Amino acid sequence: MSYFWINLLLIIAVLLLVGVFVFFKLTDKKDLPDKKVTDERKYNLDALTEYVKRTLHEMTNSNLYDLGLSAEEFRRRKNKRAELKKALKGCTSGDINDKNYVKFFIFDLLLKTYGLNDLNINLVIPFEDRQRLSPQDKFEILLYHFKKKHGYNALAELIKKYDLDSTKHVIEEGKTPSYIITAQEIELIFKKEVRRLLFEDKLHIIVQRIYQTYKGFSVIDEIRDMNIDGISGGVSGLPASFIQQTGEFELYAKQMKKPVPKSHDSIWLFYRGKSIHLQCISFGSELELKRVCQNIYKYNNPGQLSESNGFKVNEMKDGSRVVVVRPNFAESWAFFVRKFDVPNASLEQLIRDPGAELPITLIQYLVKGCRITSVTGSQGSGKTTLLMAMVRYINAAFNIRVQEMAFELHLRKIYHDRNILSFRETDTISGQAGLDVQKKTDGTVNILGEVATDPVAAWMIQMSQVASLFTLFTHHAKTFRDLVFSLRNSLLKTGMFNNETIAEQQVISVINFDIHLKRDFDGKRYIERITECVPLDYQHLPYPEDFKAANTLEEKLDRFMSTATEYFKRTTDRQWFESRNLVEFRNGEYVAVHPLSDRNLHEMCEHMSAEDEQAFRDFLQANWGATPLES
Repeated sequence: MSYFWINLLLIIAVLLLVGVFVFFKLTDKKDLPDKKVTDERKYNLDALTEYVKRTLHEMTNSNLYDLGLSAEEFRRRKNKRAELKKALKGCTSGDINDKNYVKFFIFDLLLKTYGLNDLNINLVIPFEDRQRLSPQDKFEILLYHFKKKHGYNALAELIKKYDLDSTKHVIEEGKTPSYIITAQEIELIFKKEVRRLLFEDKLHIIVQRIYQTYKGFSVIDEIRDMNIDGISGGVSGLPASFIQQTGEFELYAKQMKKPVPKSHDSIWLFYRGKSIHLQCISFGSELELKRVCQNIYKYNNPGQLSESNGFKVNEMKDGSRVVVVRPNFAESWAFFVRKFDVPNASLEQLIRDPGAELPITLIQYLVKGCRITSVTGSQGSGKTTLLMAMVRYINAAFNIRVQEMAFELHLRKIYHDRNILSFRETDTISGQAGLDVQKKTDGTVNILGEVATDPVAAWMIQMSQVASLFTLFTHHAKTFRDLVFSLRNSLLKTGMFNNETIAEQQVISVINFDIHLKRDFDGKRYIERITECVPLDYQHLPYPEDFKAANTLEEKLDRFMSTATEYFKRTTDRQWFESRNLVEFRNGEYVAVHPLSDRNLHEMCEHMSAEDEQAFRDFLQANWGATPLES
């Protein structure tokens, strides 16, 4: 009987011990972090970005000698690290190849070492829960979706397919229709286009988000690479300086009675001559906009952007022009990226309206005839691209010298076998000094990317007279008369001339033709007119001298007054040139208007081969109907 009680006591003791053990186990588990919370902390964009930054820093800065590697492995890792360092440095300058290398490196890093799978990848971005996706998420997924099929034409195809570049009638009173892409439009397009995403697609989208936060240009990173005309940021919305004035901003926000966009919400796309506001995406904060502005201009170390030097003009690795401004020079941080369509820089691609053959052929002969020609028009009208296309018809034996404020033309990318050298202004070398150097570089043809300052305009006139066979340049003049007067005023401001009449005569003796481009409100670009400058040579006409034959003093005085009147007419308000439009754009097509002057005809034929001269005369005969004079 005693054994029975002993066994019973032992069983009870064991059960108590098991109960105590289970109790403490359960109690300890309550203190452990919840697995769901742990996953949310590990699988989010901030954690992944920090992991990528830390890992890449370790890979590029670790001491390889401490790893005890073999000679072959040491060499392999050293080369790989050097390649990664080069890509990390070059990807911030607009180099697509370096960018893709860094992105693929991050892709492999996350795929092989971070433990992402089909389930936890949705914690980073909620791909499967579309209600939780932000407008930025949907826009970037859409862009990736179109890029898989259309490459760098993805954004253009998206805009074209859904007519996103059409005007939107803003309901607010007093506002005119404008070009806007809203979050609601992106939502509708997302529902139509995006179905199920594969794991690899999701990872590529996450990698792009990490890259643009770490090394890229925030939300505009992929947009900047697309085949567009340009993109800008920080140019609308309330500047940070106003927001920091707490009392005034709160009062303003109450008066508006709706969310007020800020400068970091400002992203504007320049597409086919239209400025389109991308309301669907934002930089998120002023610090992010500032970061983009401080990094986007750094290619080739152009100097520091500072309060004392509040703007920078530079180019990027892919040839696009970038302008960055900052306070106090500007009211907010802002940037402007302008891209040029180098592959399509041909007259046939640029001029497509009915009758396009007329301006295309005339422009070709203007270049072959070595005429000093200006390309004028407003910003974004296509002056630089047209100038690129015109270079094709310069005699291949002529050496070309280019002067620009920032490298934009990149003519050697298009014309690989030509003798072309470009110069640009720097902090220590002015445009005037650059043009002076060009005289000593065996140049035959001079091209000025933009006549924007008085010294450059004055040197352009002088260079066209004595330093080159002919000159091509761009200018922002609205009419041919404005062009002449602007260049005349530049000669006067620089002190080269003191007399308006003499300065004007110098200008009209230099400029032969003007090609004026226009951009309509809907972004349509075309050549509004091609104008010939015809000098009116009054100075070669003799003054009336019939007063010498008068018999009486009264008759002499009377006739001498006619001579004096003629003199004052010539030296005051007499017009010294006539602008004749050879070609105009009327009712949607190009038409021939006035015929070419005999003077320019003869001078152009002198620079052409016999075949070109005959073809040119046939062209004039066919379109203007006048029989050209034989040389």
